[in-house]
Amino acid sequence: MLALGKINRLTVKKQVKFGFYLDGLSWGEILLPNNVSPAGLEIGSELDVFLYLDSEDQLIATTERPKIKVGEVAQLDVVATTKVGAFVNWGLKKDLLVPFSEQQIPLKEGQKYLLYCYVDNSNRIVASTKLDRHLHKTPPSYNAGDKVSIMISEQTDIGYKAVVNHQHWGVLYKNEVFKPLRRGDKMQAYIVKVRDDGKIDIRLNASTFKQAQELTDRILYKLQQNDGKLALTDKSSPELIYAAFGVSKKAYKQAIGSLYKDKKIVIAEHGIILVPTT
Repeated sequence: MLALGKINRLTVKKQVKFGFYLDGLSWGEILLPNNVSPAGLEIGSELDVFLYLDSEDQLIATTERPKIKVGEVAQLDVVATTKVGAFVNWGLKKDLLVPFSEQQIPLKEGQKYLLYCYVDNSNRIVASTKLDRHLHKTPPSYNAGDKVSIMISEQTDIGYKAVVNHQHWGVLYKNEVFKPLRRGDKMQAYIVKVRDDGKIDIRLNASTFKQAQELTDRILYKLQQNDGKLALTDKSSPELIYAAFGVSKKAYKQAIGSLYKDKKIVIAEHGIILVPTT
């Protein structure tokens, strides 16, 4: 099935003076202009094209790749503000509209904004800064350790809010981030867990995730073997922590912090206590 605002594989149906017509199946013939047609293109050839509406709202194909596609999030520059909304540069000849109704705050020319791209009820490809309106609409189905792509949205009191795989919200906790991050930064990350409320915890480093998961399992095992109590807190000396687990104090603090957030332990003045399972 063809999709507006996405990459589609189509077959060349015929050649005309100004380009090629592609077989759009139930959508009819779709023009691929000469200036975006690859050399050596022939009738019967298949190629991947992006489908959008030109300045006259006619369906058109291009081999150019936009900076954002339908269902994606990207940080883009505002190139104009008009009576119908703001326009951003998405890498194609026709700029992308951000309607007034989809602006969290009035957009300013020359500024960058994080945007979600979608097809509206009028069958137009548009963008929105109201990410909460468009993200997290489907239940997250990630497993611990899954590799995902993320984009930083904003810094919060607990760390950084990030868009996961263009579809969900995730959180990077500040005690697990060891480099400056800015809005729009793109990188790989790893799922720590999907919480019961649908919120997603993520980490930047795979080895950090594996080490932390391994350490939390070891701490829980030792608690179970010691009547649910362990005389080591985040204030214990590095020497005592290393003697018990062979890890740094920093790693231990992160591990018990994770267990505390998951409500598996209570941190008391003189140690940690296992929370009984029901």
